[in-house]
Amino acid sequence: MFPSQSGIIKLPEPFISGGLSLVEALRMRRSIRIFKPEPILLYQLSQVLWAAQGTSDNRRNFRTSPSAGGTYPLEVYALIGDDGIQQIASGVYRYEPTDHILSPVIHEDIRWKLAIAALNQESIAQAPVCLIISAISERTLMRYSLRGERYIYMEAGHTAQNIYLQATALGLGTVAIGAFRDAEVRKLLKMHEGEIPLYLMPLGKPERL
Repeated sequence: MFPSQSGIIKLPEPFISGGLSLVEALRMRRSIRIFKPEPILLYQLSQVLWAAQGTSDNRRNFRTSPSAGGTYPLEVYALIGDDGIQQIASGVYRYEPTDHILSPVIHEDIRWKLAIAALNQESIAQAPVCLIISAISERTLMRYSLRGERYIYMEAGHTAQNIYLQATALGLGTVAIGAFRDAEVRKLLKMHEGEIPLYLMPLGKPERL
C-alpha cells in the first residue's frame, strides 16, 4: 500500500458494503471550508477516489459515475500535502481507475500555488489533500460532437456529488470549487493539451460543520 520504486501507490481495496446509509449521508452533507490540521488515512483517500471514478464492474468496465456512451472523459488527481497522508510523499498523483492506483505527476506540495490560482481560497492550502477533476473533452466530443460538452459537465457533477457523499460517510468534508484561473491550474498540474480543469475539491477532517 506504500509507494513502489516508481512512485506508484497501490491503493487499499475499497469496501463495497456497510458504513453510513445513503439517506444519512444526504442529510449530513455540507460544504466544508475549514479543516483540522491533521492527516487523513490512505484507506479514506482510496475510498473517495473509488467513489469518484472507480471501477464498479471489472468485467464490463463500469464505473461509479455514469458517463455518456462510456467515453469517460474525466481525470481525477490527488494533491497530497506535506504529512497529508502518513508515509506517502507529498505531490500530485493521477488516479488510475482500472488498477486502482495513484501514479505520480509532480513531486512537490503545490497546495499554496493552487490556492493562489483559485483566487486565494485558503481551504485548498489548509486541507491535507485536494482532489482535482479535469476533462479530456476529445474522448466525448469525438462521439457526440458539441453536444458532448453538456455530457461532460453532467458527468463532472455526478463525480463531485459522489465525492461529497463518500467523504461525509467517512467523517470527512469537502467543498466544490469552480472559481480559478484555468490556464494557471493547467500549468501547475502539467495537464495534457486539451485537458480542462473543472473542479477543485479540498478534502480533510472538518473543523466544524
